[in-house]
Amino acid sequence: MWVRIAHWLIAFAVIIMMFSGWAIYNASPIFPGFTFPAQLTLGGWLGGALQWHFAAMWLVFCCGITYLFLNLITLRLFRQFFPLSAKTFARDLGAALRGKLAHDASGTYNAVQKAAYLAVCVALVVVVLSGLAIWKPVQLAPLRELMGGYDTARVVHFGAMAFIAAFLIVHIVMVALVPRSLIAMVTTPRKKK
Repeated sequence: MWVRIAHWLIAFAVIIMMFSGWAIYNASPIFPGFTFPAQLTLGGWLGGALQWHFAAMWLVFCCGITYLFLNLITLRLFRQFFPLSAKTFARDLGAALRGKLAHDASGTYNAVQKAAYLAVCVALVVVVLSGLAIWKPVQLAPLRELMGGYDTARVVHFGAMAFIAAFLIVHIVMVALVPRSLIAMVTTPRKKK
């Protein structure tokens, strides 16, 4: 149950952060000539976007810490995502690209899923750290410098966000192709007697 709750709360918060973040980006674009359409932004103006962004930031942070803590103490992290090898990843990726990847029982991940979920978790950590470096560049100067300075931290933040957005698109397409995976993330499985 805690996996489901964390999944939906983090997904909700990340989407709010993405749309509000695009409004923040539009106020001072990193890449000349590239902005997001206003219809895809949240907040209405820079101050409003920042308020949405910071509110969702705390939800992502609290849920992320709780999710990581519970994954570690229950050993779920190690059971679900490891072992993971380059050989099994290449095999499963090839099968997925040919449309031949078997979908095991709910709760069991293939190597592509393991790699994707681990990668998006890393991206979430990077987006949080780079976001903190942008938010408090003076107070968190060592983190800002670890990110390569303020301007580089913005690029890192944008890149991590772009990865998360791409992950979400692929994730939603895969759920549409295998709808039973959505059912598993909404309902609690019944225990067999």
